[in-house]
Amino acid sequence: MKNGFLILFVCLIIIYPISIFAEEPIFITKSSTMNKIIFDGKWSFETEWKQSSLKEINTENGIIYLRISHQDEFVFVFLDVLPDKQMDRIVDKSIICFDTKNNKSEYPDTDDYCFVAAMGKQTGMTLQGGSKIPTNNYFKNIKNHQDMIAIGGMSDKHDRYTKTPHASYEFKIPTELIDRSDNYGFYTSVFDYNSEKVFSWPSIDSKKSHIIPSPSKWGDVISPDKTLPEMPVPLVILSVLLISVIGITRKRGFSRFGY
Repeated sequence: MKNGFLILFVCLIIIYPISIFAEEPIFITKSSTMNKIIFDGKWSFETEWKQSSLKEINTENGIIYLRISHQDEFVFVFLDVLPDKQMDRIVDKSIICFDTKNNKSEYPDTDDYCFVAAMGKQTGMTLQGGSKIPTNNYFKNIKNHQDMIAIGGMSDKHDRYTKTPHASYEFKIPTELIDRSDNYGFYTSVFDYNSEKVFSWPSIDSKKSHIIPSPSKWGDVISPDKTLPEMPVPLVILSVLLISVIGITRKRGFSRFGY
């Protein structure tokens, strides 16, 4: 019994710092309504992005709402940037990045992709890791997939959170590019040209809009409707360890009484 509690204590010491200091993963939900989205860079009707998971990104200037979902052969992302109330065409930008193998590499490799949306611009941009040029964050510009969409606009009267016009960004990313996975590495940032500030998740201290941090610093996007249960990773690990400890102590108890 003592050995069982000792194992549990050691496991808690290992897991506790992870749950405290690491960013909680974002859950991506399966939807049946993403095919109805109007890609104009804003919340276009009341229920448009309702059937998607929600993550609040708290910044010093206000809240950014990240909504993410998947349907058929696409991943859909919406960034509702409430603090940015001024439209700065082209120079206001948002980026989302996927580490498709989630190997948390120090430098971006070929399985890392980023997608850039600019305010008021109809065509986004696709970046792929594997470049040897540090000034480009080790990413290279590649041809957009024909079905990829990345667009920025101003949400207003139909927005779920405020009717005051503010920046928002819509993305439609083909799984043909980023593969199907139940656990992506993930990073997103928004650049507000007017305030000259960068807001990101996970939070990375940067004042430059073009800086993409190392994939080793990215967070996680988990798909609970695939192989992982719908709970944070540290809790999954702890549950497995608890079951193992209980099994060990019961087995020793049975052996002691001759079973």
